[in-house]
Amino acid sequence: MSLPRFYVEAALALGARVSLSEAVSRHALGALRLKQGADVVLFNGDGSEYAGVLEVRGSTAWVECRGRDTPERESPLEIWLAQGISAGDRMDYTIQKAVELGVAGIVPLTMRRSVVRLDGERAEKRRRHWQGIVIAACEQCGRNRVPEVAPIARFDDWLGQAKALAATKLLLDPEGGNLAELAKPAGPVWLLAGPEGGIDPEEWQLARAVGFQSLRLGPRILRTETAGLAALAAMQVTWGDF
Repeated sequence: MSLPRFYVEAALALGARVSLSEAVSRHALGALRLKQGADVVLFNGDGSEYAGVLEVRGSTAWVECRGRDTPERESPLEIWLAQGISAGDRMDYTIQKAVELGVAGIVPLTMRRSVVRLDGERAEKRRRHWQGIVIAACEQCGRNRVPEVAPIARFDDWLGQAKALAATKLLLDPEGGNLAELAKPAGPVWLLAGPEGGIDPEEWQLARAVGFQSLRLGPRILRTETAGLAALAAMQVTWGDF
């Protein structure tokens, strides 16, 4: 059975005694019902993980780091997901599973057919929420490097940046080519997936103009929360570590 893993925003080293935040302590002691002396693992995103022992005093918890390891659990593929924002739990699900599938980072995009429109403080609040989902997914799946959720961007603005990317650029399109027809990428891959209503024809044209190739995922139309994840899994099977 794998040990409980916790992300901490602190320097970690052998012999260090690390205080857990209120939220992490509450999760460890309340939700997981861990007790004094429980074996746990800490990580801070630098690629290492530290085995330790839980110390408890009331509602506060610490961990004494007693062992360090650097297991390689990152995908050999550097895949970045540019995802049209979807409503409700769909975006949460997409981000969680994308992390489990090894994505390197996520850019949430406001696109013409996006149902959800976020700006200002609401946008940053949602980004922080999604980053929390990323951290929880890393705790669960064993990743010791934490992908970043970039600030929400307007599609047209982001496309200007995408034009300069030295990468294989793929957009999900029911009329596109098959993954098997593509050569294994030598560098990063950018995957563009649309929101609930799909990618608008004009957005499709703009993306194609900056080097995106259309990718088809079989004869069926997939939902927004399924399409990007299916593409990530297919790439991991074809080129990655599945």
